[in-house]
Amino acid sequence: MIEHGHATAAELPGALFAIEPENFWELMARRSRLELVLGVRCDVVADTPEVSYVVASDSVLLGELLNGVTTLGGTAKHRKESMSDHTNDYAIPHPEYLKQSLVWSPGQAPQEEVLERATRVYKEFATSHSDKAIVGIGSTKSNPVVEIILANAFNCEPFVSQDDVKTPQDRHVPFFVRYRDNDPHPASCAGGVSLSKSMPSNEPGIYYEDENGQWQLAPANNKEDCAFLCYVHRESLGRLEMVMGGFSGRATRLLASSLATQAQEFWPPIYSEQGIQASIYIVKFSMTNPNSKKNVDILRTDLTANTKVIPVSRDSIRRAFER
Repeated sequence: MIEHGHATAAELPGALFAIEPENFWELMARRSRLELVLGVRCDVVADTPEVSYVVASDSVLLGELLNGVTTLGGTAKHRKESMSDHTNDYAIPHPEYLKQSLVWSPGQAPQEEVLERATRVYKEFATSHSDKAIVGIGSTKSNPVVEIILANAFNCEPFVSQDDVKTPQDRHVPFFVRYRDNDPHPASCAGGVSLSKSMPSNEPGIYYEDENGQWQLAPANNKEDCAFLCYVHRESLGRLEMVMGGFSGRATRLLASSLATQAQEFWPPIYSEQGIQASIYIVKFSMTNPNSKKNVDILRTDLTANTKVIPVSRDSIRRAFER
Protein backbone atom coordinates (compact mmCIF):
# COMPACT_ATOMS: atom_id res chain seq x y z
CA MET A 1 0.00 0.00 0.00
CA ILE A 2 2.88 2.36 0.75
CA GLU A 3 4.60 1.49 -2.52
CA HIS A 4 1.53 2.35 -4.56
CA GLY A 5 0.77 5.55 -2.67
CA HIS A 6 -2.43 4.42 -0.97
CA ALA A 7 -1.14 5.21 2.53
CA THR A 8 1.90 6.37 4.45
CA ALA A 9 3.64 4.20 7.01
CA ALA A 10 1.98 6.16 9.83
CA GLU A 11 -1.47 5.70 8.31
CA LEU A 12 -1.07 2.09 7.25
CA PRO A 13 -2.57 0.39 10.33
CA GLY A 14 -5.75 2.43 9.98
CA ALA A 15 -5.95 1.71 6.26
CA LEU A 16 -5.47 -2.01 6.82
CA PHE A 17 -7.93 -2.49 9.62
CA ALA A 18 -10.57 0.09 8.70
CA ILE A 19 -14.16 -1.12 9.09
CA GLU A 20 -16.64 -0.13 6.43
CA PRO A 21 -19.42 2.07 7.86
CA GLU A 22 -22.94 0.73 7.57
CA ASN A 23 -24.76 4.05 7.34
CA PHE A 24 -24.38 7.80 7.04
CA TRP A 25 -23.91 8.46 10.75
CA GLU A 26 -21.33 5.72 11.16
CA LEU A 27 -19.27 7.35 8.40
CA MET A 28 -18.55 10.17 10.87
CA ALA A 29 -18.74 8.18 14.10
CA ARG A 30 -15.88 5.89 13.08
CA ARG A 31 -13.42 8.76 12.75
CA SER A 32 -10.99 9.19 15.63
CA ARG A 33 -11.18 12.97 15.34
CA LEU A 34 -14.29 14.95 14.36
CA GLU A 35 -14.20 18.72 13.86
CA LEU A 36 -17.36 20.81 13.37
CA VAL A 37 -16.95 24.32 11.97
CA LEU A 38 -19.44 27.17 12.26
CA GLY A 39 -19.49 30.71 10.89
CA VAL A 40 -19.75 33.60 13.36
CA ARG A 41 -21.37 36.99 12.88
CA CYS A 42 -20.95 40.24 14.83
CA ASP A 43 -23.46 42.34 16.66
CA VAL A 44 -22.99 45.57 14.71
CA VAL A 45 -24.36 47.74 17.53
CA ALA A 46 -22.19 46.20 20.23
CA ASP A 47 -19.25 48.11 21.68
CA THR A 48 -17.01 45.05 21.69
CA PRO A 49 -16.27 42.28 19.20
CA GLU A 50 -16.73 39.82 22.06
CA VAL A 51 -20.46 40.11 21.34
CA SER A 52 -20.86 37.76 18.39
CA TYR A 53 -23.24 34.96 17.51
CA VAL A 54 -23.87 31.82 15.50
CA VAL A 55 -27.03 31.88 13.37
CA ALA A 56 -29.85 30.00 15.11
CA SER A 57 -30.52 27.62 12.22
CA ASP A 58 -26.85 26.60 12.10
CA SER A 59 -26.95 25.75 15.80
CA VAL A 60 -30.00 23.55 15.18
CA LEU A 61 -28.12 21.69 12.44
CA LEU A 62 -25.08 21.37 14.72
CA GLY A 63 -27.25 19.84 17.44
CA GLU A 64 -28.67 17.28 15.03
CA LEU A 65 -25.19 16.35 13.87
CA LEU A 66 -24.02 15.78 17.43
CA ASN A 67 -27.12 13.74 18.20
CA GLY A 68 -26.76 11.64 15.05
CA VAL A 69 -23.07 10.90 15.54
CA THR A 70 -23.38 9.97 19.21
CA THR A 71 -26.48 7.79 18.80
CA LEU A 72 -25.93 6.63 15.19
CA GLY A 73 -29.23 8.26 14.35
CA GLY A 74 -31.01 6.62 17.27
CA THR A 75 -29.95 3.08 16.32
CA ALA A 76 -26.97 2.65 18.67
CA LYS A 77 -28.99 1.20 21.54
CA HIS A 78 -30.73 -1.35 19.33
CA ARG A 79 -27.48 -2.36 17.65
CA LYS A 80 -25.81 -2.86 21.00
CA GLU A 81 -28.69 -5.00 22.21
CA SER A 82 -28.60 -7.11 19.05
CA MET A 83 -24.88 -7.72 19.47
CA SER A 84 -25.04 -8.56 23.17
CA ASP A 85 -25.75 -12.21 22.48
CA HIS A 86 -22.58 -12.54 20.37
CA THR A 87 -19.95 -10.60 22.24
CA ASN A 88 -19.38 -8.69 25.44
CA ASP A 89 -16.88 -6.38 23.80
CA TYR A 90 -19.13 -4.63 21.31
CA ALA A 91 -18.63 -0.88 21.49
CA ILE A 92 -20.66 1.82 19.76
CA PRO A 93 -18.30 3.66 17.37
CA HIS A 94 -17.73 7.28 18.35
CA PRO A 95 -15.02 9.90 17.82
CA GLU A 96 -12.30 9.90 20.45
CA TYR A 97 -11.76 13.63 19.99
CA LEU A 98 -14.47 16.18 19.18
CA LYS A 99 -13.54 19.74 18.30
CA GLN A 100 -15.72 22.74 17.50
CA SER A 101 -14.16 25.62 15.57
CA LEU A 102 -15.48 29.09 14.84
CA VAL A 103 -14.61 31.24 11.83
CA TRP A 104 -15.74 34.67 10.74
CA SER A 105 -18.57 34.75 8.21
CA PRO A 106 -17.80 36.81 5.07
CA GLY A 107 -18.27 40.50 5.72
CA GLN A 108 -18.11 40.16 9.51
CA ALA A 109 -14.42 41.07 9.78
CA PRO A 110 -11.79 42.50 7.41
CA GLN A 111 -11.45 40.16 4.41
CA GLU A 112 -7.83 39.31 5.23
CA GLU A 113 -8.86 38.26 8.73
CA VAL A 114 -11.78 36.19 7.40
CA LEU A 115 -9.50 34.31 5.00
CA GLU A 116 -6.65 33.94 7.47
CA ARG A 117 -8.84 32.42 10.16
CA ALA A 118 -10.61 30.02 7.77
CA THR A 119 -7.35 28.93 6.15
CA ARG A 120 -5.71 28.33 9.53
CA VAL A 121 -8.60 26.17 10.76
CA TYR A 122 -8.54 24.05 7.62
CA LYS A 123 -4.75 23.73 7.61
CA GLU A 124 -4.71 22.58 11.23
CA PHE A 125 -7.22 19.89 10.32
CA ALA A 126 -5.34 18.84 7.19
CA THR A 127 -2.01 18.49 9.00
CA SER A 128 -3.40 16.68 12.04
CA HIS A 129 -2.71 12.97 12.45
CA SER A 130 -5.13 10.07 12.90
CA ASP A 131 -8.34 9.12 11.14
CA LYS A 132 -10.24 12.41 10.95
CA ALA A 133 -13.28 14.27 9.68
CA ILE A 134 -14.23 17.91 9.26
CA VAL A 135 -17.78 19.18 8.72
CA GLY A 136 -18.42 22.71 7.51
CA ILE A 137 -21.90 23.83 8.55
CA GLY A 138 -23.63 26.51 6.48
CA SER A 139 -23.26 27.84 2.96
CA THR A 140 -20.41 29.77 1.37
CA LYS A 141 -22.35 32.92 2.34
CA SER A 142 -21.85 32.18 6.03
CA ASN A 143 -18.88 29.82 6.40
CA PRO A 144 -15.62 30.30 4.45
CA VAL A 145 -14.36 26.85 5.47
CA VAL A 146 -17.20 25.41 3.35
CA GLU A 147 -15.66 27.24 0.40
CA ILE A 148 -12.19 25.86 1.16
CA ILE A 149 -13.47 22.28 1.52
CA LEU A 150 -15.30 22.43 -1.82
CA ALA A 151 -12.34 24.01 -3.62
CA ASN A 152 -9.96 21.41 -2.21
CA ALA A 153 -12.30 18.55 -3.11
CA PHE A 154 -12.79 19.65 -6.70
CA ASN A 155 -9.36 21.08 -7.48
CA CYS A 156 -10.05 24.79 -7.93
CA GLU A 157 -9.23 28.09 -6.28
CA PRO A 158 -11.34 29.09 -3.27
CA PHE A 159 -12.89 32.57 -3.14
CA VAL A 160 -12.62 32.95 -6.93
CA SER A 161 -15.86 33.30 -8.90
CA GLN A 162 -16.57 30.97 -11.83
CA ASP A 163 -19.56 32.99 -13.05
CA ASP A 164 -17.86 33.67 -16.40
CA VAL A 165 -17.43 30.04 -17.51
CA LYS A 166 -18.72 29.24 -21.00
CA THR A 167 -21.03 26.37 -20.04
CA PRO A 168 -22.26 24.94 -16.72
CA GLN A 169 -20.17 21.81 -17.36
CA ASP A 170 -17.04 24.00 -17.18
CA ARG A 171 -17.67 24.61 -13.49
CA HIS A 172 -15.41 22.66 -11.15
CA VAL A 173 -17.98 22.14 -8.40
CA PRO A 174 -20.94 19.99 -9.60
CA PHE A 175 -23.59 22.27 -8.09
CA PHE A 176 -24.13 26.02 -7.99
CA VAL A 177 -25.74 28.24 -5.36
CA ARG A 178 -27.38 31.17 -7.13
CA TYR A 179 -27.50 34.01 -4.59
CA ARG A 180 -30.54 36.20 -4.18
CA ASP A 181 -29.99 39.69 -5.54
CA ASN A 182 -30.15 41.15 -2.01
CA ASP A 183 -27.86 38.47 -0.51
CA PRO A 184 -24.21 39.00 0.34
CA HIS A 185 -22.27 38.01 -2.77
CA PRO A 186 -18.89 36.65 -1.62
CA ALA A 187 -16.72 35.43 -4.48
CA SER A 188 -17.06 31.66 -4.55
CA CYS A 189 -16.19 28.62 -6.65
CA ALA A 190 -19.66 27.23 -5.89
CA GLY A 191 -21.83 30.34 -5.64
CA GLY A 192 -22.62 33.52 -7.51
CA VAL A 193 -25.28 35.06 -9.73
CA SER A 194 -24.49 33.51 -13.14
CA LEU A 195 -24.40 29.77 -13.78
CA SER A 196 -22.55 30.32 -17.06
CA LYS A 197 -22.45 32.53 -20.14
CA SER A 198 -24.53 30.08 -22.17
CA MET A 199 -27.24 29.28 -19.61
CA PRO A 200 -29.10 31.94 -17.62
CA SER A 201 -29.76 31.53 -13.90
CA ASN A 202 -32.23 34.27 -13.09
CA GLU A 203 -33.94 32.52 -10.19
CA PRO A 204 -32.28 32.03 -6.80
CA GLY A 205 -31.73 28.50 -5.52
CA ILE A 206 -29.36 25.61 -6.13
CA TYR A 207 -28.58 24.39 -9.65
CA TYR A 208 -27.38 20.83 -10.23
CA GLU A 209 -26.79 18.37 -13.07
CA ASP A 210 -29.30 15.54 -13.48
CA GLU A 211 -28.77 12.02 -14.82
CA ASN A 212 -29.33 13.25 -18.40
CA GLY A 213 -26.62 15.90 -18.18
CA GLN A 214 -29.15 18.73 -17.94
CA TRP A 215 -28.85 21.41 -15.27
CA GLN A 216 -31.92 21.77 -13.10
CA LEU A 217 -32.97 24.27 -10.44
CA ALA A 218 -34.02 23.56 -6.88
CA PRO A 219 -35.80 26.89 -6.29
CA ALA A 220 -35.90 29.04 -3.18
CA ASN A 221 -39.01 31.13 -2.67
CA ASN A 222 -41.96 31.38 -0.30
CA LYS A 223 -43.36 27.97 -1.25
CA GLU A 224 -40.10 26.08 -1.89
CA ASP A 225 -36.62 25.91 -0.45
CA CYS A 226 -33.47 23.84 -0.84
CA ALA A 227 -30.27 22.62 0.80
CA PHE A 228 -27.13 20.69 -0.08
CA LEU A 229 -24.96 18.00 1.48
CA CYS A 230 -21.61 16.94 0.05
CA TYR A 231 -18.88 14.63 1.35
CA VAL A 232 -15.59 13.22 0.11
CA HIS A 233 -14.04 10.30 2.01
CA ARG A 234 -10.47 9.34 1.16
CA GLU A 235 -10.56 6.03 2.98
CA SER A 236 -6.91 5.02 2.64
CA LEU A 237 -5.85 8.38 4.09
CA GLY A 238 -8.41 8.27 6.88
CA ARG A 239 -9.79 11.66 5.82
CA LEU A 240 -13.43 12.70 5.53
CA GLU A 241 -14.48 16.20 4.47
CA MET A 242 -18.13 17.23 4.47
CA VAL A 243 -20.21 20.36 3.96
CA MET A 244 -23.91 20.90 4.47
CA GLY A 245 -26.26 23.83 4.66
CA GLY A 246 -29.53 25.35 3.54
CA PHE A 247 -30.10 28.10 1.02
CA SER A 248 -31.92 29.94 3.83
CA GLY A 249 -32.22 29.58 7.59
CA ARG A 250 -35.55 27.85 7.05
CA ALA A 251 -33.92 25.34 4.70
CA THR A 252 -31.10 24.72 7.18
CA ARG A 253 -33.59 23.81 9.90
CA LEU A 254 -35.45 21.58 7.46
CA LEU A 255 -32.16 19.90 6.56
CA ALA A 256 -31.63 19.15 10.25
CA SER A 257 -35.06 17.51 10.36
CA SER A 258 -34.23 15.49 7.25
CA LEU A 259 -31.04 14.19 8.84
CA ALA A 260 -33.03 13.18 11.93
CA THR A 261 -35.62 11.20 9.98
CA GLN A 262 -34.15 10.42 6.54
CA ALA A 263 -30.41 9.94 7.02
CA GLN A 264 -30.61 6.74 4.99
CA GLU A 265 -31.25 8.92 1.93
CA PHE A 266 -27.63 10.13 2.11
CA TRP A 267 -26.13 6.64 1.98
CA PRO A 268 -24.42 4.75 0.37
CA PRO A 269 -21.89 6.97 -1.46
CA ILE A 270 -22.80 7.81 -5.05
CA TYR A 271 -19.22 7.65 -6.32
CA SER A 272 -16.67 5.07 -5.21
CA GLU A 273 -13.46 4.72 -7.21
CA GLN A 274 -9.69 4.76 -6.63
CA GLY A 275 -9.97 4.95 -2.86
CA ILE A 276 -12.41 7.89 -2.93
CA GLN A 277 -16.03 7.75 -1.83
CA ALA A 278 -18.09 10.85 -2.56
CA SER A 279 -21.65 12.07 -2.67
CA ILE A 280 -23.50 15.29 -3.43
CA TYR A 281 -27.17 15.63 -2.59
CA ILE A 282 -29.56 18.46 -3.31
CA VAL A 283 -32.56 18.51 -0.97
CA LYS A 284 -35.78 20.13 -2.20
CA PHE A 285 -38.45 21.26 0.24
CA SER A 286 -42.06 22.06 -0.68
CA MET A 287 -43.60 23.93 2.22
CA THR A 288 -46.79 22.47 3.63
CA ASN A 289 -47.77 25.83 5.14
CA PRO A 290 -46.05 28.54 3.09
CA ASN A 291 -48.18 31.42 4.36
CA SER A 292 -47.44 30.98 8.08
CA LYS A 293 -46.13 34.00 9.94
CA LYS A 294 -42.40 34.52 9.63
CA ASN A 295 -41.94 35.72 13.21
CA VAL A 296 -43.40 32.44 14.47
CA ASP A 297 -41.61 30.10 12.04
CA ILE A 298 -38.18 31.56 12.78
CA LEU A 299 -38.26 29.98 16.25
CA ARG A 300 -39.61 26.62 15.15
CA THR A 301 -37.32 23.61 14.83
CA ASP A 302 -40.16 21.30 13.84
CA LEU A 303 -41.01 22.83 10.46
CA THR A 304 -42.72 20.46 8.06
CA ALA A 305 -42.27 20.17 4.32
CA ASN A 306 -42.49 17.61 1.58
CA THR A 307 -38.86 16.59 1.13
CA LYS A 308 -37.08 15.13 -1.87
CA VAL A 309 -33.41 14.14 -1.68
CA ILE A 310 -31.83 14.28 -5.13
CA PRO A 311 -28.41 12.66 -5.71
CA VAL A 312 -26.20 14.54 -8.16
CA SER A 313 -25.28 12.17 -10.97
CA ARG A 314 -22.30 9.89 -10.56
CA ASP A 315 -20.95 10.97 -13.95
CA SER A 316 -21.05 14.61 -12.89
CA ILE A 317 -19.04 13.83 -9.75
CA ARG A 318 -16.60 11.65 -11.72
CA ARG A 319 -15.93 14.44 -14.26
CA ALA A 320 -15.32 16.88 -11.43
CA PHE A 321 -12.64 14.60 -9.96
CA GLU A 322 -11.00 14.09 -13.35
CA ARG A 323 -10.43 17.79 -14.02
